[in-house]
Amino acid sequence: MQVKTRAALGQLSDMDIRLLRVFKSVVDCGGMAAAELELNIGTSTVSRHIKDLETRLGLTLCRRGRAGFALTPEGEQIYAETLRLLSGVDAFRSRVDEIHQRMGGELHIAVFDKTASNPAAHLGAAIALFQAQAPDVNLHLHVAPLNTIERGVLDGQFQVGIIPGHRSSDTLAYDELFAETMFLYCGAAHPLFGAAPEQQPADWAALRHYGFAGLGYHSPNMELTQQVRLARQATGYDQESIATLILSGRFLGFLPDHYAESFVRPGRMRAVQAPVFSYRCSFFSIVRASPQATRVTQAFRACLRQAHQAGT
Repeated sequence: MQVKTRAALGQLSDMDIRLLRVFKSVVDCGGMAAAELELNIGTSTVSRHIKDLETRLGLTLCRRGRAGFALTPEGEQIYAETLRLLSGVDAFRSRVDEIHQRMGGELHIAVFDKTASNPAAHLGAAIALFQAQAPDVNLHLHVAPLNTIERGVLDGQFQVGIIPGHRSSDTLAYDELFAETMFLYCGAAHPLFGAAPEQQPADWAALRHYGFAGLGYHSPNMELTQQVRLARQATGYDQESIATLILSGRFLGFLPDHYAESFVRPGRMRAVQAPVFSYRCSFFSIVRASPQATRVTQAFRACLRQAHQAGT
């Protein structure tokens, strides 16, 4: 006789959604104690919620103890499904708000790192315009690597992304916003830091004698370095990691000029042949091309365009 297995979770309830939101916060914060402030509940209550969720699912989601917090393989799968589910729930609420002709719910915006110091980036002005139009929308601002932002916009985790342009996709809609200039830098302990002008490399081929630190994902940085055949001896996954590698004195690397200025001013790094070794990078806002974006997303996209066209 065939034995029928019953689904562990059964019907999804409001309490299940709440437990999943707690679980997401714990994972995002890196542990239960860290999530205490985010959730505004005590650690013991957070722990009880996670235990209740594990009981509901019939799975062990995480390990906690002296070794620290870590997801189990099952927990990693449930976290990925939680992101998809909560994204769908938030999208449903936004659609209901649209039916009522009001803008509410949540808006998740993901930005490539180190844009706040760029004087050409007017994200603050765009947010101010948007909040004046939609004060009931709860904004969530994330900073993430380029590929994470693209993937997050496509799967609904983020509604709007702001990234450097590197390739186009038919599944995304783009608006060009601002640009930045990338220069090649060396740290104070690097041989090129104090070298005389005649000792400086004159072309890309001469740079191949020095260690180079580049970004480890598809980006304008990777495209350029592949084009000029600069091999990576060290890899970073955000601008701060590239800056740290440069400051070691062992590697050259590209940074936005506005971000590097805080290291250049006190003499911790300098640009190498700035007119020669540089490139310009344009930034775009991205949203999913289909289905049609919600009114909230469209409104924020319009505010981004307005703020950057005005240049305020």
